[in-house]
Amino acid sequence: MTSATIRLASPTALERGLRRLAESLTRYVDHRIAVRAERREIALDMLREQHARRHDPRALDMALLTLGSRPRP
Repeated sequence: MTSATIRLASPTALERGLRRLAESLTRYVDHRIAVRAERREIALDMLREQHARRHDPRALDMALLTLGSRPRP
């Protein structure tokens, strides 16, 4: 009776395999989420950089005035 109880309490080979498969899938999905998050962060940084690079249309006029030239018409 004791040996039957011990055998029923331990996971079967199929259950161990399924657990291993589930752990592998979890690692894979976590890795994909991390890669996507990193890519998204890089894209957001690039977008912020592009927005910061937009020039003020009056900047050229101000630069010309500091050099002593007339502004553009």
